[in-house]
Amino acid sequence: MSERYFAWLCNLIKKGTPIAVDQYTKLLKYLHDVEFAYILDMDGNRYEDGISIRYRFGYEMHIDAAIIASEIDVGKCSMLEMMCALSLKCEEHIMSDPDIGDRTGKWFWDMIISLGLSDMTDSRFSKSYVDDVIYIFLHRKYKPTGEGGLFTVPNIDRDFRRIELWEQMMHYLNYIKN
Repeated sequence: MSERYFAWLCNLIKKGTPIAVDQYTKLLKYLHDVEFAYILDMDGNRYEDGISIRYRFGYEMHIDAAIIASEIDVGKCSMLEMMCALSLKCEEHIMSDPDIGDRTGKWFWDMIISLGLSDMTDSRFSKSYVDDVIYIFLHRKYKPTGEGGLFTVPNIDRDFRRIELWEQMMHYLNYIKN
């Protein structure tokens, strides 16, 4: 069941992106093994979204919630779950455009690029590098512009290290829109 769930998550982030997701299996598996921990209270919402995506998987795959609870919802929210859930929320609640199509994958891979993980294909994967990147992100030691975090906005007048991820995303979406 966990392999099926992981494959489903990977399929979500193939939508709307030209990136060859299959070349990032090591990175994605690793992100799925790393717990998403947060410092700012409001980022607890991103954690809960990551947990909720497990039940969306169950619903879409016609798997009873009790089975999801006993087989999938047994651990803490992973980085991959949080990022996939945030990408879905971005697409479905804010950026949905039937003329363009589903861009869930675009939002996910934009975060990977901002984190500095876009070079971590299977042939170049470095656990120690990814560990360092995740440490910087989780401890909010990235640049005030968000570079090294999930969203980068050059010349922003806010310190992204001090604002919740949702607000960072809003600033990012406004930046790319202009």
